[in-house]
Amino acid sequence: MAIPQLSPEARAEALEKAKAARIKRAEVRDELKAGKLTIEQVLDMKDDPVVGRMKVSTLIETLPGYGKAKAEKVMKELQIAESRRLRGLGERQRAALLERLS
Repeated sequence: MAIPQLSPEARAEALEKAKAARIKRAEVRDELKAGKLTIEQVLDMKDDPVVGRMKVSTLIETLPGYGKAKAEKVMKELQIAESRRLRGLGERQRAALLERLS
């Protein structure tokens, strides 16, 4: 797939949009880490176009006591693909994730 040629204005706009998305995902992770949000509340945000694109592994790693190794182990146990994003979680996967992490 060829990369579209953007005008400098369109490129700047796209960069700002991407930056805003990264900032929002970071805020959600910080709130989860601080206990202001629960894992269930974050999973309920899957329809949000920005939060829904967060990887499940990143979400698990954000939780206190979980790092890359534990997140990988949980995802293997629950048979969730490494590349899966919140928006792509099925109901069974969501329920299993909530049960395992709550």
